[in-house]
Order: sequence, then C-alpha cells, then structure tokens
Amino acid sequence: MDIKSRIAAWLAETLTAFDAKLPTEQVRALLEVPPDPAMGDYAFPCFLLAKQLRKAPPLIAQALCEKLTSPELAEARPVGGYVNFHINRANLAQEVIGAVLAAPDAYGSTTQGAGKTICLDYSSINIAKRFHIGHLSTTMIGHSLRRLYDYLGYQTVSINHLGDWGTQFGKMICAYKHWGSKQEVEAGGIDAMTALYVRFHDEAANNPTLEDEGRAWFKRIEEGDAEALEIFNWFKELTLRDAARVYDLLGVSFDSYAGESFFNDKMDRPVAELRNKGLLQESDGAQVVDLEAYGMPPCLILKQDGATLYATRDVAAALYRKDTYDFDKCLYVVAYHQDLHFRQFFKVIELMGYPWHKDLEHVSFGMVSYEGQSLSTRKGHVVYLEEALLRAIEKAEAIIAEKSPGLEARTEAARQIGVGAVVYAALQNNRIKDIDFWWDRALNFDGETAPYVQYTHARCCSLLRKATDDSARMAQPDWTGLTDEEARQVLLLISRFPDVLQEAVARNEPSMVTRHVTLLAQAYNKFYYEHRILDGAPGVATARIKLTEAVRAVIKTGLYLIGIEAPERM
Repeated sequence: MDIKSRIAAWLAETLTAFDAKLPTEQVRALLEVPPDPAMGDYAFPCFLLAKQLRKAPPLIAQALCEKLTSPELAEARPVGGYVNFHINRANLAQEVIGAVLAAPDAYGSTTQGAGKTICLDYSSINIAKRFHIGHLSTTMIGHSLRRLYDYLGYQTVSINHLGDWGTQFGKMICAYKHWGSKQEVEAGGIDAMTALYVRFHDEAANNPTLEDEGRAWFKRIEEGDAEALEIFNWFKELTLRDAARVYDLLGVSFDSYAGESFFNDKMDRPVAELRNKGLLQESDGAQVVDLEAYGMPPCLILKQDGATLYATRDVAAALYRKDTYDFDKCLYVVAYHQDLHFRQFFKVIELMGYPWHKDLEHVSFGMVSYEGQSLSTRKGHVVYLEEALLRAIEKAEAIIAEKSPGLEARTEAARQIGVGAVVYAALQNNRIKDIDFWWDRALNFDGETAPYVQYTHARCCSLLRKATDDSARMAQPDWTGLTDEEARQVLLLISRFPDVLQEAVARNEPSMVTRHVTLLAQAYNKFYYEHRILDGAPGVATARIKLTEAVRAVIKTGLYLIGIEAPERM
C-alpha cells in the first residue's frame, strides 16, 4: 500500500472513533498536495465532516491530529480546516524507492482493466494523401492512450479508420487511366497520385465530361467491378506503404485498418433500424434524424440519391465494433472541430436504444500550426510529417556532433532525440490547446522539452554505470541521507506517479504524464546539482544511487507511455 493510501486508511480508521464514516477510497480522493512544500506532503480538508460531526472544520482538524500517530508520520498538524501531514522523510525514501525497485518496469501498473476492452480510433489517414504534421496529434494522443490503458491492464484495440471512400477515388482512377502509368505511380507513390489528381481537376475545368467519367469509375468501385477495385486497392497499398515509414519512425502500430470502405456492405443495418424505429424523416429528398429537441441540427443519414454519409458509416462502425469487440469504451481521437458530428452520431446511437451510447467518447484536441502559420493544403503551406521527423533527426545529430562529438551510436541517439522532440511537442500541453511547432523550442536541451527529459535519463544511466565501477564503496543504504528538501521533492513526485497515470486515463489526457516526468527531471537535476551523488559516507552514497535508479526507471516508463524512447547515452 502506498503512503497516500496508508494516510487515507489511518484517517478512515481514526474517524470511526468520532462516530464518523468515510470510506478509505473517498478519504484518499480528498487528500490534496499543499501548494507550499513547507505546509506538508498531503492535506486533508475537514469541511465535508462539519455537518456529520456538528463541529467547525478547524476543531475537527485539531481533534484528528491529537489522535493520529504513526512512526511513518513526522507530524500531523492542524492548519485552518485542514490536517496537514508531514511524512517521516527517511521512511518516505525507503518506501518509495523500494516500491519502484521491486518492479522497475512495472511501477504504477495495475490489473484494474482486466477483462475490459477499450477501442481507440485514431490517426485515420486519408488514402492517396501524404501524412502531414496535422496528423501528429491524433496519432500520438491515440498511441499514448493505448499504452496507458495497456499499462493499467485493459485490453486495447487500436483502429486506423482509413479515409478510403468517396468520388475522389473515381476521379483518381479516371486520371490514372488517361495520363498515368503503373511504373510512374509505383516509383512516385503518393506524390505521383497527387499529381494525377491535380491534373484531373485542371483538365476537368476545360472538359466537364471528365467529372461524369470520374463518378462512373467510383460507381464501378461501389458495384465491386474487378478492374476498379484492383486499381483502388493498389492506391491503398501504396498509401499504407508510404505511411508505414512514418509509423515506424514513431513506433506506432494498429490492430485494424478497417476504414470507410470496409463498411460499404454494412450500411443496410443502421438504415433499416433507424427506419423501423421511426427515427428517419424526409428532408428535401434526403433522410435525416431530427435532433432539434437536443439543440442540434438534423443528422443526415442518406443523401437524395440514397448515398450514405460519414454519420451513417460511423453508426455502422460503432455497431460493428460493439458486436466484434464488445468494448467497455470506444474513444475517437479527432480534432475539436468535429465535435458537433460526434455529438450528433452519439445521440443517434442513444435514440436507437443502445445503452452503450454512454461508452462512446470524443477525445478532442486542438489544431497544429507550424512556426506561427496555420497549415493549409490549398495555400501550399503543408509540412509533411515524415520530412518533419527526418529534419528533426538531422538537427539532433548536428547538436550531438557539437555537444558530444565522441558519442557512440550517434545516429541512433539522434533518431531517439529528434523523434522524441516532435512527439513531446504534441503531448506537452493539455490536448485541447492548439499547438504551434517551432524547431528551436522543440530541440532545446534546457527547459520543458523531450531532449531535456531524455538527457536527465541519460545522466542517471551514466551515474549508475560509475556506481557499478565503484561498487566496492557501496554499502547498506542510509535513508537519512535523503531527508533534504531536494530529495523530498524527487521522492514525492515518484510516489505520485501511479496517481498521475490513473488521472491521465480518467481524463484521457497524456499531457499529464508528460508534465509529470518533466517535473521529475527538473527536481532530480536540482538534487543532482545540490548534492554530490557518489561522494560522502558510503551508506549515503548508496541511498542517492538508489534514488537515481528509481528516477531512471520512472522517467523511462513515463517517456514510454507518451511514445518517446529513453537513450542511455547522450
């Protein structure tokens, strides 16, 4: 049991002596971290008990402090309506470090999700289009959430819901048949397909019959025409081959690539159900679900020509995922400008009578800009993600060449640092905030950046290698050597890491992990500069090395959970 849980247990037990009942878990949830470290390590607000005990909160706090005693507590002090706990620092060090080193690769993990399935829909790239930096947030938020849920024992299903349906694919086939060749498209990949698509629109401006030809080719895809499907599937294969290079750099993979086209033969069920349940209404020849009573415009299900839309396919996909995976939660990691779409289709699922509508969640995020400019395909201001990653790696290697010219495996370290810098930029702040990506800021080795946190991890690794070389000086740890304020801050951040993971999953907010490992790196570096780790009495040096080992483990796990590697040498 961690220290916070034990404080909660002490409090819950002590409260029974006052004929007050408050479950341990509720007490734990109420425990706060004081804004000023001098005020204590944890604080319990007594205001909730005032009515039950018929006493003023300060009197309750005073009475509780008189009853609370434990060798693990240095002091329990009443402050206003709070009980402020000061933990015995030597015990704190032994407890926290022992917990981490007992299972350094699993600290903070749980089995709470055993038997529960989480579906995560993220990245969702478009076929025949390059993977640009605007896809960074959805890809890395989704990837981090997958790792976080896995770490807490859930079964996860990662889904790349490909944008692979629509008239544009008929137009691309039309362009390919007129002006393309298999050899050129194989060699040029997405760039060659994009050039054909651009040429189609240029030519169609002077020859409108091409639009009809493009629609005819898409109709052939819909009808399962062998030639149309062969070309269409080839375009998908080339796109995924291009995207695979980016996913490999990011360390991202998926369990399913079932996109829009996968649900083409699954449209009948949602449409029939909506019609049979009296939810479909005609509106200007189209079929809609009226959502006016819920403060939303109607949800369009069928166009005038009977064609399905995004909402129809999302309803079909939700039904399929529930049937196939029996999910406990289905998360859609999509930018906030799609908020109305998700509210509409979630409401449609609810009106269809499915109680699991409450398990559908839109995990929204802000937009990405690049060095002060918004991204726009039409204006030509696009930053392709693969190029951004390769450029970051190149810049990282140049920095390493300058700062650590003798570093072994420099290329590998540059890849870890460069990719980490880009990923950190996407997961540094609350996901709903817009991101403005700047190279100099992302690759800075000082401040709140991936290289800074990675360098702290490498520093820990270096110290541990030196300690191994000097193992004759090591002794039984003297935990009193970790009672200074700098060590206390490090230990408290380590002790709170499991709670941060819990809260990050509860809020679907990976940035909480990013911020926490950054704070830990900052606190450890302060400790490092204030105290010579390997000097002093052997027992004290051993305790400091054990602390370093614990910091290394937690930083490595935290970075892994947000999709960043932890180099051992930098």
